[in-house]
Amino acid sequence: MKKPLSPRLLLSALLVVACAPFAVAQKPDTPLYLDPAQPLPARIHDLVSRMTLEEKASMMQNTTPGVPRLGIPRYDWWSEGLHGVANAGFATVFPQAIGLAAMWDAPLQERIGHVVGVEGRAKYNGYGPDLRGTRFHGLTFWSPNVNIFRDPRWGRGQETYGEDPFLTSQLGVAFVRGIQGDNPRYLLAGACAKHFAVHSGPEPLRHGFNVDPVKADLYETYFPAFEALVRRAHVEVVMTAYNSLYGTPCSINPLLYGSLKDWGFDGQVTSDCGSVDDLVYSYKRAKNQAQAQAMVLKAGMDVTCGAASQGIVKAVQEGLLPEAVVNERVSALLRTMFRLGFFDPKGMDPYASIKPSENDTPAHAALALHAAREAIVLLKNDGVLPLQVAKYPRIAVIGPNASSVPALVGNYNGTPSAPVTVLAGIRAALGSAAQVDYAHGCDYADLRVAVRPVATGWFHGEYFSNPTLSGSPIATRSDRPIFLDGTAATDHEGRALPDGVPGRGISVRWTGNLQTNLGGAYGLTVRVRGGVRLMVDGKTVIDSWTPAPRQSGEERVVTVTRDLPENASLPFTLEYVQGAGPAKIEFEWSSPPAESGEAQALTVAKAADLIVYVGGISAELEGEEMSVPYVGFKGGDRETIELPAVQRALLRKLVALGKPVVYVNLSGSAVAMPWAAEHVDALVQAWYPGEAGGTAVADVLLGKVNPSGRLPVTFYRSTKDLPPFTDYAMAGRTYRYFHGKPLFPFGFGLSYTHFTYSNLHVVREPGDALSVSVDVTNSGDRDGDEVVQLYATPPAASHPRESEALCGFARVHLARGETKTVTIAVPATALRRWDDKANAYAIPSGAWTLRAAASSADIRLTTKVEL
Repeated sequence: MKKPLSPRLLLSALLVVACAPFAVAQKPDTPLYLDPAQPLPARIHDLVSRMTLEEKASMMQNTTPGVPRLGIPRYDWWSEGLHGVANAGFATVFPQAIGLAAMWDAPLQERIGHVVGVEGRAKYNGYGPDLRGTRFHGLTFWSPNVNIFRDPRWGRGQETYGEDPFLTSQLGVAFVRGIQGDNPRYLLAGACAKHFAVHSGPEPLRHGFNVDPVKADLYETYFPAFEALVRRAHVEVVMTAYNSLYGTPCSINPLLYGSLKDWGFDGQVTSDCGSVDDLVYSYKRAKNQAQAQAMVLKAGMDVTCGAASQGIVKAVQEGLLPEAVVNERVSALLRTMFRLGFFDPKGMDPYASIKPSENDTPAHAALALHAAREAIVLLKNDGVLPLQVAKYPRIAVIGPNASSVPALVGNYNGTPSAPVTVLAGIRAALGSAAQVDYAHGCDYADLRVAVRPVATGWFHGEYFSNPTLSGSPIATRSDRPIFLDGTAATDHEGRALPDGVPGRGISVRWTGNLQTNLGGAYGLTVRVRGGVRLMVDGKTVIDSWTPAPRQSGEERVVTVTRDLPENASLPFTLEYVQGAGPAKIEFEWSSPPAESGEAQALTVAKAADLIVYVGGISAELEGEEMSVPYVGFKGGDRETIELPAVQRALLRKLVALGKPVVYVNLSGSAVAMPWAAEHVDALVQAWYPGEAGGTAVADVLLGKVNPSGRLPVTFYRSTKDLPPFTDYAMAGRTYRYFHGKPLFPFGFGLSYTHFTYSNLHVVREPGDALSVSVDVTNSGDRDGDEVVQLYATPPAASHPRESEALCGFARVHLARGETKTVTIAVPATALRRWDDKANAYAIPSGAWTLRAAASSADIRLTTKVEL
């Protein structure tokens, strides 16, 4: 039986008719590929036929020079838009992805994705020739990350939608639909499902470890979100993972490419950055780049993140790779360009008319605030919240995240134009109604070393092709931290030179602000190969612009100590001129002793009527393959999930004062904090809440907003509750397979009101889908949102491993005293399980248990249904 045409291929055929009027307007000598009335496959074939091998190969790496003679623009396939357009200047910054998952709100998720797409287009349409098409300044966004957050130690888990495959699928589909738009011919922007597949740390091992999951885990946990994004959202790009699956690197794994084909994928496949090199250096599958390129292209990859063109040409010339394969791969890339409107007449692509002014608008800022409010999860409340300000005329705000901008934004973030920290949000909300005192208190954790890279803001880097900082810069970008290494191949941490910057004879100027927390003596250190000048608060503190000739090519360390005030934002300028060797500069600082911070915090706390402790961790500690100087953190991952010891110690001393303590935790992952959960008066999980995070936190604390976020991950009591990090078996992991008692369960979240459930009904729909309805009543005295969750348990004999699994959810707003009937569609795909004997999916027959719940551990109603 023939497979039906994929939606895109069908649309391509229909558009032949839809675009017929444009055929009249074409000049007689117009190339076929520039005629919008022609079928898309024919246009692509015509364009490919006009390209040389070298031109085709140049298209198949992330940084492409374009083919000016054919009108193919310079383009970099790599841009980022995980929760806002990233690394490209000011943009609306929404909560980190894990915070978006805590909203449990697919419609809002789609609206957020749409804003990312609109702002990406607004920026692209407004870029001049120096920026358009350069890295991070394109329209193909390598987001979302739909890996499963199976272990809270993984530093990149913050980028995901949590531990559940159904929730991840629903939110991933919504985000992709939003970012790609709904035009049948054009993409608003291209989205990317990453990292395919079975990828979730440890970060230091990612370039060479193998994963060997049982088939049930592969098909029930690790694959569903990717399948959903391909089948339902028609995601434009899929990125392969670094790791190996069943002994074969993902970049050449036939199981993965075969699955994409089975799902009807007709977009492009990209490597993760440097993963093709891993075939040579880590996996030893190829002897050189030519062999590696031949392997990945024949497997099904279309574009390499990294240098590829020379290897591709050499592979063809040496007979390792048929040019027909190159033609097929470059066709996939050109199809994306056609769908982005690059080759159609002006006026056809409606998205090309989006104005630069549609970036970072007040409406988008309001949506970011709305998302931050929905994402906040109230974990404990002994009656202190919402705060009655009259009872607390003096409030102490204490903690390492209280006045931190980086803690608002997580990783893969844009630059917010008007970020609101938690401290600033509380002060703005209270105004003159209460005195708000602040103390930093302590660092996130104990340091392994005396200094740490400064990461308390963004620094605007201007790169010059001369040693005198003269003329116009040839490149600009936001750097965080300042850590430039001219020998680096990729810039996961901003280390590599920007595109177009030569390797010799350069100078760079960084400007921004240094944000202090404690007052006292700061050590300012520059590690440099070349000359350097450092100005802080208008004063020159380092002036070593012309090193001695013998030092010009040597790396040296320049350190000064300066007294800086507490909680200050100080203008900062760092200027660098390259020496005789490769460019190298790194800026670090050391904070005053922690003891002084703790003493200051206790002094402030003793004078207060109530304490708000704002702690947790930040993307300075958890993230992607990075060096972290803190105890308990390694390579971007956490070694333990407990709240760091230095914060636990301070929190104990604050609680011992006998004042009410509200703990606001900012993190991108679950934090084990059983002592805090027992002893503080209220506990709020705010994630990395985005540009408006401080306003949203204040709104929840003061009762302007009724909290309604729900946990997308399990909060465990201890690291001891977890299986080994490197074990990818799902047994003992997440709410579906963990049999211990969590600190806070998946789906959990409190409200300032109460909800009751009644009248659970189930109707079988065609194709084994279900329609489930339940009446929900707001029985409290405040308006609020409830997130109704449905969990399904298959017949025990057919699937003994799993206790329950999410199969549907809906967010509903209820005025106090109001009752609504909530109807949730349960797709058949949410009920299928992997049948090892049949080597295929099947829906187990028998009596299924369906539960309507307020969380995975708070079951309100239960019924049975025969399937």
